[in-house]
Amino acid sequence: MTDAVAASGGHARPFGLWERMLAIRYLRARRSQGGVGLISVISFIGITLAVATLIIVMSVMNGFRTELLSRILGFQGHAFVSGGVLDGDERDRAVARLLKVPGVTQAASIIEAQAIAIGPSQITGALVRGITPGDLQATPLVAGNISKGDLTAFGVGDYGGDVIILGERLAQMLGVAPGDTISLISPSGGATAFGGTPLQKAYTVGATFSIGMSQYDQAYIYMPLAQAQLFFGREGTADAIEIRVDDPDRILKMMPALSKAAGPAALVTDWMQRDSSYWGALQVERAVMRLILMLLVAIAAMNIISGLVMLVKNKGRDIAILRTMGAPQGSILRIFFMAGASVGLLGTAAGLIIGTLFCIYIGPIQGVVEWVTGQAVFSSDVYYLSRVPARVDWAEVALIAGWSLGMSFLATLPPSLRAARIDPVEALRYE
Repeated sequence: MTDAVAASGGHARPFGLWERMLAIRYLRARRSQGGVGLISVISFIGITLAVATLIIVMSVMNGFRTELLSRILGFQGHAFVSGGVLDGDERDRAVARLLKVPGVTQAASIIEAQAIAIGPSQITGALVRGITPGDLQATPLVAGNISKGDLTAFGVGDYGGDVIILGERLAQMLGVAPGDTISLISPSGGATAFGGTPLQKAYTVGATFSIGMSQYDQAYIYMPLAQAQLFFGREGTADAIEIRVDDPDRILKMMPALSKAAGPAALVTDWMQRDSSYWGALQVERAVMRLILMLLVAIAAMNIISGLVMLVKNKGRDIAILRTMGAPQGSILRIFFMAGASVGLLGTAAGLIIGTLFCIYIGPIQGVVEWVTGQAVFSSDVYYLSRVPARVDWAEVALIAGWSLGMSFLATLPPSLRAARIDPVEALRYE
């Protein structure tokens, strides 16, 4: 080390071998300096846990948003057309124009109405969605998640026939299975001289679907569009034209083209407008949670200051000797900077590994926890999802790593600057 400093004329190469060796040596605290080593270990553990927690929480929130977005929008659509364009042949022409808009994958006429479902086990309210067989087949979230039965008889017969599709939880509540019969009561299906009267009719359960969200699985019934028009007294019209696009996040940019295609008599709304308060709350919650956890990472990184302050105090004599041998202030600064930054670097790396592995294997981890505790840790009745979702956003992981390293490097500067400014004469006077 002495030769390296002397050979360079007191001007060692920045971050050279001897500086790195000294930094590593100072990290290996001896028994007499055990307090420094203990603080370094605590700093390492704190940064590791903070980074891992931040990655896990943000990945779960990203997964939660992605799952909700894919399921809710896969069930309800991305844009909706209402107004005078829904009557008669004009609706079919509007659908044809909407399908020509770039990015539109589906435009379906739908009817949505409330009804009372009567089964052998229970009487409950239900939401009936009228849709054509072709549009139902083109809805993969429903058609691709048929749990029992099939869709072959859906839409077959006069006015679409009498075969309906139920959510699996709703079928369980009513005590029915494919092939059984239930009765539906429409509050305004029958037209008389004195106005609309309730209409009751028996339907055959053709299949049940399960998409993993209880709010849909226990509430919705699919009925052929022609039958729904007849049952709810809306012949020749629909409640809305439901539009699906290839990228729901681009819906705002597509709104002008959709409005033009729908026509001047139509009102076009998107999924963000329909559930603005819900999605806005998710965004705010995500931003606030990120801010809070990033502050925890900063607090964990601040522990490095305590360890370095004690290290500088213990190594005052070594610093004075190095200075008298020709080591410049920059070398002393870099030595202690590397010693403290190494703790932050190693803690960040360990946190990244633990956090990403936890997110990747979150399914098996959930299964182990549920097996040990004997209880569901993520009930679909509460969270609308049957499993803990996790989606690792690598750009966000890079941001977290950058923030952790930045805080760690910043925390090393004050004690490192203090070490570089130590006067060797004053330091050796009291030795």
